[in-house]
Amino acid sequence: MSTCSRPGPTDLKNVPGRLLALTACVAVAAPAVADDNFRCGSKLIVTGMTQAEVLQLCGPPLSKSEENLPVRSGNQVVGETTTHRWTYESYGATRILVFDMDVLKSIK
Repeated sequence: MSTCSRPGPTDLKNVPGRLLALTACVAVAAPAVADDNFRCGSKLIVTGMTQAEVLQLCGPPLSKSEENLPVRSGNQVVGETTTHRWTYESYGATRILVFDMDVLKSIK
């Protein structure tokens, strides 16, 4: 037995209001899940790009920092990697791009 019913005339009265509410919910939720890319003007920046590619598309960042981190295998330190953090403003939001060994790993 189905629990769905046909919409009656009163159900269709508030369709524009429901669509507006749905659109607002999607617009609010979208930035929260879009952490693997961002726009630099009209250019799309995605994880996996190199520092040179991002620099070419976005220009210089507002700020840069770097941190040397140990590379571990179990309990042992087997090397070191350098993580770079670049900060950009994009459509009123601050984005931090995290590079590991020249490759964009995350966008926060």
